[in-house]
Amino acid sequence: MSDKETSKFISLILRHKPETIGITLDEHGWANVVELIEGVNKTHPLDMETLERIVAEDEKQRYSFNEDKTLIRANQGHSIPVDVELEEKNPPEILYHGTGEKYVSLIDEQGLISKSRLYVHLSADEETARKVGMRHGKPVIYTVKSGEMSHDGFKFYFSVNGVWLTKSVPAKYLVKHTQ
Repeated sequence: MSDKETSKFISLILRHKPETIGITLDEHGWANVVELIEGVNKTHPLDMETLERIVAEDEKQRYSFNEDKTLIRANQGHSIPVDVELEEKNPPEILYHGTGEKYVSLIDEQGLISKSRLYVHLSADEETARKVGMRHGKPVIYTVKSGEMSHDGFKFYFSVNGVWLTKSVPAKYLVKHTQ
């Protein structure tokens, strides 16, 4: 089994379903590393060396260890209620959101909503948003008037892996890019 497959399984556990392997997360999303390795090992071979490599080499920087590497958590993307101790920050004037063409009419009507996740994910640059959008089919990029939103009282958070997060983006703050 590849590191990529194991990483996807770890992501499922740490972001959505820790009960899959019989573990629990604390209120900040941390899981005990020994329990995680033991639980994952039931279906995917995993040892500490492999886990450290997955965390270090993950291109999206999905995971963080605590200082002594006894705990691990997903940095964001949770569908279960955890407080990953995000830092509230003032966003840049403009952020971006990439999506697939099939979601455009809904977004144009409702804006961006977090759906099953705790936050809407936004990118600091258009290229990253395009890559995200490509995962959902033909990409469509929205410019988000984040500075204006912040001025209007919306809160923004900056994840340790460089993703901007907010609870929702009303349609009036979105500008769809035309291809």
